[in-house]
Amino acid sequence: MPTVNSVPDISVIVPIHNEEGNIPILHERLTQVLSGMEVSYEIVFVNDGSRDRSLVLLRDCAASDPYTHYLDLSRNFGHQIAVTAGLDHCRGQSAVIIDADLQDPPELIIDLYQRHQEGFEVVYARRRTRKGESWLKKATARRFYRLMSRLTHIDIPLDTGDFRIIDRKVIDVLKAMPEQNKFLRGQISWTGFRQTAIEYDRDERHAGKTSYTYRKMVRFALDGITSFSEAPLRFVTFLGFTCSGIAFLLALYALVSYFFFQEEYVRGWASTMLTVLFMGGIQLIGIGIIGEYLARIGANVRNRPLYVVAEQSDQEEQA
Repeated sequence: MPTVNSVPDISVIVPIHNEEGNIPILHERLTQVLSGMEVSYEIVFVNDGSRDRSLVLLRDCAASDPYTHYLDLSRNFGHQIAVTAGLDHCRGQSAVIIDADLQDPPELIIDLYQRHQEGFEVVYARRRTRKGESWLKKATARRFYRLMSRLTHIDIPLDTGDFRIIDRKVIDVLKAMPEQNKFLRGQISWTGFRQTAIEYDRDERHAGKTSYTYRKMVRFALDGITSFSEAPLRFVTFLGFTCSGIAFLLALYALVSYFFFQEEYVRGWASTMLTVLFMGGIQLIGIGIIGEYLARIGANVRNRPLYVVAEQSDQEEQA
């Protein structure tokens, strides 16, 4: 095994948010897998504002294992930002991104690394089955990936998460991308390097409850769509022309009814109110969609740091 200060072959990045029930066994399985691969490695845990004993366990892991490090973010910045922090601080020639809930088996890292050694800069794990998840989550995830493939101009792999291995070249490109609203799956696909997939069966969560609520899923979907597609803006434009056409036809109908069918023409407020409410609703939808894009532009213009590190192990080594 090379020395701790050498550049490792693999960096394993693990975002952590309230995962005290999973950290010990995850660290044990990762260590067993990586030590048996005859490669140099490091494990980088990123504590994303956990409120349980996760940070205490990470300190213990780093104290007992010289190949394990951790970052403690000052608050919960979100999953994608936590992964980004790990990518910023990792030193490996390649990086594996894996969640801490043990739904993604650490043993698959062996196959991911082997395919990477064949010349692929990105090897992602595609879910064949997903155990322990509700039909609603499976259905919404399935529709999301297929909607993204229709709306975006890049080829985002279907039925994949963030579990993958990426080459140092990809890491350097990601570090140069300044977006505040991260959608790493899309950004990695955007780089255009050689990519391939390995299929696997996803397990149930080992312990604890997921912090990825439906609200966060919706926000994540919005980040993905607004980061890689202008389709919502085009949709609003199309809707505006459609409403204008309908309004023009209604105006013609009103004129014809008034001058030629006065007995049948009924003056009332119902049609007026319906038209006003319909047009007002369309305008609010348009303003909302445009506002989503403007909010993201504003966040990038402010250029605030993506995250704040409150504590980290081996600071001089990882600087």
